[in-house]
Amino acid sequence: MSMLHPPRFALQSSEGNHLCLKADTGAVIELFVLEEDIIRVLVLPEGKLQGPASWAVAPGAEDVPLQGRDRRDLSGFALPSFALRTTPGQLQIETALIRLSIALEGGFCQWELRQEGQWQSVLADRPTQAYNFGYWDEQVYHYLRRQPEEMYFGLGERAGDMNRAGQSYEMRNIDAMGYSARHTDPLYKHIPFYITWLPKTGAGFGLFYDTLSDCRFDMGRELDNYHGHYRYFTAPHGDLDYYFIASPDTPLAATRRFTWLTGRPAWMPKWGLGYSGSTMSYTDAPDAQVQMGQFIAKCREHDILCDSFHLSSGYTSIGPKRYVFHWNTEKFPDPHGFVRSYLDAGIHLCANIKPCLLRDHPQFEQARQAGLLICDSQGEPAWVQFWDEVGAYLDFTNPATLDWWRANVKQALLDYGVSATWNDNNEFEVWTGDAYAHGFGQQYPVRQAKVLQTMLMMQASRQAQLEAAPQRRPFLVSRSGGAGMQRYVQTWSGDNYTSWETLRYNLKMGLGLALSGVSNIGHDIGGFSGPAPAPELLVRWVAFGVFMPRFSIHSWNDDKTVNEPWMYPEVTAQIAALIKLRYRFIPYLYELLWQSTQDYQPVLRPTFAEFPHDRRCLDECDDMMLGSAMLVAPVVEQGQTERRVYLPSGARWVSYWSGERYEGGQEISLPAPWDQPVMLLREGAVIPMNVAQQQFDARADERAFLVVPYKEQGEASGACVEDDGHSQAWRDGEQGRWQVRARSDAAAVTLEVGREGRLPVAAETIDIFLPASEQRPVQATQARIVSEQRSQGWRRLTLALST
Repeated sequence: MSMLHPPRFALQSSEGNHLCLKADTGAVIELFVLEEDIIRVLVLPEGKLQGPASWAVAPGAEDVPLQGRDRRDLSGFALPSFALRTTPGQLQIETALIRLSIALEGGFCQWELRQEGQWQSVLADRPTQAYNFGYWDEQVYHYLRRQPEEMYFGLGERAGDMNRAGQSYEMRNIDAMGYSARHTDPLYKHIPFYITWLPKTGAGFGLFYDTLSDCRFDMGRELDNYHGHYRYFTAPHGDLDYYFIASPDTPLAATRRFTWLTGRPAWMPKWGLGYSGSTMSYTDAPDAQVQMGQFIAKCREHDILCDSFHLSSGYTSIGPKRYVFHWNTEKFPDPHGFVRSYLDAGIHLCANIKPCLLRDHPQFEQARQAGLLICDSQGEPAWVQFWDEVGAYLDFTNPATLDWWRANVKQALLDYGVSATWNDNNEFEVWTGDAYAHGFGQQYPVRQAKVLQTMLMMQASRQAQLEAAPQRRPFLVSRSGGAGMQRYVQTWSGDNYTSWETLRYNLKMGLGLALSGVSNIGHDIGGFSGPAPAPELLVRWVAFGVFMPRFSIHSWNDDKTVNEPWMYPEVTAQIAALIKLRYRFIPYLYELLWQSTQDYQPVLRPTFAEFPHDRRCLDECDDMMLGSAMLVAPVVEQGQTERRVYLPSGARWVSYWSGERYEGGQEISLPAPWDQPVMLLREGAVIPMNVAQQQFDARADERAFLVVPYKEQGEASGACVEDDGHSQAWRDGEQGRWQVRARSDAAAVTLEVGREGRLPVAAETIDIFLPASEQRPVQATQARIVSEQRSQGWRRLTLALST
């Protein structure tokens, strides 16, 4: 098609919330009015779908069908009423929040948001060739007009600053070991979603491109004088299929709705929040079972609380190579006894599994004969370079492969007592065009949808765990993934490089993932690749990591040392104390993950997401919010003894360590000893804790709450979910909830503690901690204050609860 004659569209059909515009060239634009705040646009230059079904879209659901969701399936959406207006040159759709205007000449879109009763223009297609109607090549393009003040956040796991403006990013999942957290691109994950924020108007929106293809986002790095300022998305395969998500007052609205759109985050066992040991070194050692036993002994010796261990792939080795589902019985003479020793110590094993079979794998020929591998056009394995050797990937779009995989997960791991799977090296680096997937009976070139293999691998591993233990919540970890991965796994930022710079930029990387719908995340503490961390860097990394949902110290250091809590005797006590601090706040993390599962709230947030109208929060910084109630300010520079932190305006803040209260809208400097990470609690916060004294061999749980009443009149409130922490019984109502409120006025603070549902442990008393600076009299309803103590800046009140 010539640019001289762009397609002219006309409304062909309008059936419910699905509208179809067709041009005389055969090009089609389909519109789907899905929610008051979500409209979908599907551009088909040839009038038909090029890509497969969707495995990302699962509105409010826990999973998608094995063979994907039909792209025109509208189930799960509210499908609201909307206004439709047409003129000779334009079609306009209006919901309560969105107004979309489409120029019939060329199909150009302009988007407006309703804000405080007024329509605000927030987005427009580039006026010169926004879409590829056969103008250039066979690829998919979407060009948008770019405004100077726009800020862009998200795109999943990205290196560099939080604001993506002026950069270009490629989504081509790759094993980027030793990456620079400031510069390296691409990385491990494929989440084609980002938020645009307009600081001047305090409005924003999300864009999600539902594609399985490798793709690129240029956020203004490219300039071309003939088109004005623009940004764009491009992909070599699939369709232009995008969702516009209104976010008129806070970026969090787009994050919540995108998370809902791509599926409910998995509710995982509570032990997944504990410290998880890990290193390549133990399982690579010739006496691996002995080395693993020493880890338990060291935890006991140094009183390091621990709930799980990531079992690296050395347990599968034959010689120097790794073979998934194979136990090396020279290293592990008694696999059953080894697993039992860990379970007896209260430590769950999460075993590494990989989706590629090396050419000399003991089961390779069997898999080849059964057609389980990705093959070339001649039916031969599509050879790839993998770790240690050439091999071939398993094809997870083949039902026979899924059966084989689930059977092996159960027989080689779960039947031994292994609790979880660690899905690793699953980027599916297939670069040739001569590699084909079964496609559930519709063969296609693998490189058109590599991330689909990753997603189906996770789904298969999860299904194996459910089949083996249907009453147990599955716990899975995956390094790679795509949009919707939160339905299955906890993840981490891959094989990071040991440096202060990585510590700083991993923080931003995690926030980018959280804004992109994936909250159950963490980083390899201490750094995985490169030099061993010095004592200060290790402690500071632990002090940051204790606030992440995933908390694992993992390494493969160049000098063969191991990142362990006892790595440096001079700081072991400080690391042990930090780990106990983490365990103190596990009830809060558990509650935040519940809010993520139930309400799609991100666990981690940049400060601007919680305080979007404080322009200072839009500046790049090294702070983060943990939920809405806690501000965490890690030390990310060497040699610091204090930490300067900006306190967002519109709230008062209380230091956790001193109980001192500060006004928002100012920058303060706080002491930052190695074992006291800087954290402040927001006025109005109620944060659950576990205040029991715990040791490695003596675990306990005693609920208490930090409460920060309003200085003037107001009500602080918060909650805490309680269940058995591991089973599916919560689905049948076996779950309870604490509700704590503190109403304050000039005269007094009134506490109210409520319980609902089924709490696993009956409590007769509860402790409430108030800042010592809170001098007003305290009273309680439906409870009796039986004692009060003062300690480290806090008033500790013990309440006897009414039965």
